[in-house]
Amino acid sequence: MIKIGDKVRFLNDVGGGKVTGFIGKSMVNVENEDGFEIPVLLTDVVVVNDVKSYSSESSSSYRRSPEPEPEVEDEDEEDEVEYTGPIVIQGNDEPKFAFAFVPDDARNPLHGELKAYLINDSNLSVLFQYVHYKDGKYKTVESGVLEPNTKLYLESYAQNDLANMPQFYFQMIYFHIDEAPRLHNPLQKHLEINPIRFYKEKSYKETGYFQTPAILFKLKDENETNYLEDITEKEFKEIVSDKLKGEEESAPKEQPKRNENPEILEIDLHLHEVADAQNGLSKKEILDLQMERMRREMDDALKAGEVKRIVFIHGVGNGRLKQEVRHELDRKYKKYVYQDASFKEYGYGATMVILKR
Repeated sequence: MIKIGDKVRFLNDVGGGKVTGFIGKSMVNVENEDGFEIPVLLTDVVVVNDVKSYSSESSSSYRRSPEPEPEVEDEDEEDEVEYTGPIVIQGNDEPKFAFAFVPDDARNPLHGELKAYLINDSNLSVLFQYVHYKDGKYKTVESGVLEPNTKLYLESYAQNDLANMPQFYFQMIYFHIDEAPRLHNPLQKHLEINPIRFYKEKSYKETGYFQTPAILFKLKDENETNYLEDITEKEFKEIVSDKLKGEEESAPKEQPKRNENPEILEIDLHLHEVADAQNGLSKKEILDLQMERMRREMDDALKAGEVKRIVFIHGVGNGRLKQEVRHELDRKYKKYVYQDASFKEYGYGATMVILKR
């Protein structure tokens, strides 16, 4: 018989933790000693009494009220869980969803993996589809039901994956299981994340959903509800038409990304910033494009004479681009001193060139 709060160990893996919640009738969330939740089949865990102490605060129970504890009857046949229904919190009836990246090591976020979570901070049940868009194709990574006031682990990203992340799409249908004052329109959300964000310490903030700082992206906030759901279909079409017309009349022009300090110029050398189409490019062609961008921006900055510092953001990866950038500085721009850029802002992924003292 397993219940919330029990200490368990894994049968098919090393370690264990504390049961923090149930996922349907066949799975539980187990919080390990590092404070991360792992979804595990009930048949793959066993209750123990002498495991080492784990954190007393569950990272998933961020706003939960007390609830009856589901139990598992010990039978010879397949174990069954008594499901007591979704968690409902008074006054939490407006849609509020988020997408989060949680680092393994909060003190050095890029040292380990970044775990992606989908968060439902409302009393609504959610049918969702989580999709990657890359190379002109959509790929469903995860889909299913996200119960009220819970979060769901989706996937993990290693440091080497960050420079080549896909675009993210979410499709959601959300509703009250019982009575409700109104129906909600389906939601589709698109996120395209600049990899630089993962290298900046200030991107990781306390959210209330996890025990460690995380990067949080709002998919739907309760403050948006009244406007989005009160407009008529005619008004909605007019808004979309005006937006498309405005985009056609003023196509965005590529401009260099600048630091808040106008004397410091940031140049992102990641592939998505230097090439419109990535299909069919060899590693050498990619590197050539990146170095061509580096030389062009360096020459333009020197010609303009206004910039005192230029930061080339090359990422970490296998170190090849960083080596090429510094080799080019040694060969063609010998009179200018360079150094690692601020670790707090860029981690190990950028080089700063000093153009003027």
